[in-house]
This record gives sequence, C-alpha cells and structure tokens, in this order.
Amino acid sequence: MLTICEHLLSSIPELSILVVSGSPMLQSFRLPPRLDYIKIPCLNRGESGEISVKYLKTDISETIKMRSDLILMAAINFKPDAILVDKKPYGIKNELVTTLKFLKKQLPQTKLLLLLRDILDAPEKTISEWQEHGFYQAVEKFYDQILVVGMPEVFDICREYQFPPAVAQKVRYCGYIRKEPGLKSREARRQELQVQEYEQLVLVTPGGGEDGYHVVDTYLTGVAQQTTKKIRSVIICGSEMPAEHREQLYQKAALNPQVEMLDFTDDLMSYIDAADVVVCMSGYNTITEVLSLGKRTIAIPRIKPASEQLMRAEKMSKLGLLKMIHPCEVTPENLMDLLLTKLEKTLYCAVAPGLDLGGLPRISHYISHLLSNPVTSIEFDFSALKPKPIVTIQ
Repeated sequence: MLTICEHLLSSIPELSILVVSGSPMLQSFRLPPRLDYIKIPCLNRGESGEISVKYLKTDISETIKMRSDLILMAAINFKPDAILVDKKPYGIKNELVTTLKFLKKQLPQTKLLLLLRDILDAPEKTISEWQEHGFYQAVEKFYDQILVVGMPEVFDICREYQFPPAVAQKVRYCGYIRKEPGLKSREARRQELQVQEYEQLVLVTPGGGEDGYHVVDTYLTGVAQQTTKKIRSVIICGSEMPAEHREQLYQKAALNPQVEMLDFTDDLMSYIDAADVVVCMSGYNTITEVLSLGKRTIAIPRIKPASEQLMRAEKMSKLGLLKMIHPCEVTPENLMDLLLTKLEKTLYCAVAPGLDLGGLPRISHYISHLLSNPVTSIEFDFSALKPKPIVTIQ
C-alpha cells in the first residue's frame, strides 16, 4: 500500500494521504512528504484463520470496537475525497460498517475504492466468505470501483469468484505493481556484503517472517551441507518473526561464516538486486519485487490459512517466472539441488510471457479520474502501458 501511496503523491498534485493501518512496522519506512498515518491496534491471523489481538491484553470485540472508532474519527475529521480500502469491503470483522454508513449519509461525495490483489484465496472459500459476510452487497451499495492489481489472463477474479454483474462492472484490472529499484546499486550492496567476484549471493526472505521459520531453517540446514565456498547467503528474517524463532535461526547461522542474518530492512529491493538467486515465499509484495527485477527465484509458498500464495506460485511457475517447491515437499536436499541448478546455469535472458507491470499508473489514473469526475465509463489509452515481456534468468 505504501508503494501505491508514493506513486499517487508523485502523480497527483496537491494530494495529501492519511493512512490508517495496524502495521507495527509502518514507522520504520521512510515516509514521503504529504503522507501521514494513524496506527490502530494490531490484529493477528492464526494458521486456522482465526483473528486475535496481537499485542494488547484486550479481547477481540473490544479491539475491533477501538479500531472501528479510530477509523470513523479519521473519516469525520479528515473528510477525504476518496478512500482506498484494502482487501475486505467491510474491513476485519465489520470494522468499517459504521464509517461506510457515515460516508454514505454525511459525505456522499467521497469516492470509495476497494483494492484487491491478483488472488484472494481458493474460489470456493472466497465465494463462501463473500456470501456469508455480504461482501457482494457491500461493493454494490458502497463502492465506486474495485481496483485489481493483477491480470485476468493470470487469474480472472470476476469469473473465479462469481462476481454478480453489478459488482463485475466496477472492476478495473490495473496490472501488477512494478517496484522501484532500491536505494543502493547492486554493486554497492554486494561490496557492502563483501561478496567476492568469484562468489554468488543468495537472498532468503520469508516476507514479514511470522511463519517463515521453516523456510529459513530448511535453507540453513541445506547450505551448511555444501562444501563450496562460492555461495554467500544473506537472510532477512522479517519484522514479524517471533523472537524465539529468530534466536534459534541466529544461533544456527552463526556456525556458518558464509551466512549473514538481518532482522529487517527498509531497502529490500537493493538486496534483491544484489542477489543472484532469491529464495522466498509467495506473498504479493515479494513476488512483484522479484519479478520487477527479473530475478531467478525459488518460491516456497505459505499454504495456511489461505491458498493465495500457493495459487500465485503455481500460476507464476506455469508462466516460467519462477520455480516452486511445495512446503510439504521441501527438504534441505531438494532445495539445494534446485538452488545449485539455478546458480550454475549460464546467464541468459529467457523472455517470459508478457506480464503487465503497469499497475501504479493505472491506479493513479482511475483515482484521479474519480476525484475529478462522476463515475462513468472510462475511456483511456493505455497503449503506452501495454504488457511487455519480462526478462528473467531461469
């Protein structure tokens, strides 16, 4: 979401953005001018999908009420011209209902947009959830548009999730989001990591890291068995990794001088750029980051509580953009076999099927159009943003 905000600020003059988020790490990023944020209490989603309070010693209903009140107060006082809602039309456990009703009655000119990733979950699960929670009706009643940061050629949300016509007509496929290069060049980052010319660098990143222990532990076991001194590894655990898991991994990594461990970075793109191969999970942000740089990638997706990552990794694997190992099948041995194959291949450019990475300019166009015009059929020439083949090294 921060990437979208930065692009909106750079493309729409006089725009100010107020982010309302439960992310515990938002303050760790460099925030652009004209953007501020309100931090609301953080929630946690377990492997079975249940929602719980992450930090506060309050029950879930009290915390949802607190979040709902803070969101409403932000809307009342900020009086936004547009609101971009992430993922769920009613928020988590209906926390947005009061705000949506207020906007409908008191600020009817405010435009409501729903941001959806390329894939939400398995169709049968998503359809059931949207029916049970009234999300189809919520979109029809409250929202002006749905912005999908994906492609129907990869996953057709309207068809797969059985959007009714009144909902489907509000969908705008924007394409995937291209991530900007990091703050440091590939050469500067490799020099900082003391990677020698004869060495190859592997980046391991489990995203936020909350459930990334297995991926990192499997990698550390595998790389410890390698006798070659030509593999350097940098592992970024992620800010959400539990402290006890992080400590165990640091102790294990300390036995291997070719491994460097980091808790977190606000410049992940420069590490991805510096790497020869990336081992990661399959969250939307991570996948778009590696695809933006055309990196050789091994993906080990999360499979609980949602199938989103598994489905995304399978789709991208079929397109030839990465190699996937199912988390139930990954071992130190097969991970290293695939890694060595990736590292040993002579560098060559394999042109993958066109993947549209024009998401940011399209999002800016749709939002600026809504801010200056009533909701109508949009005529816009996107020919300059037409999909271009991604250059990957597989």
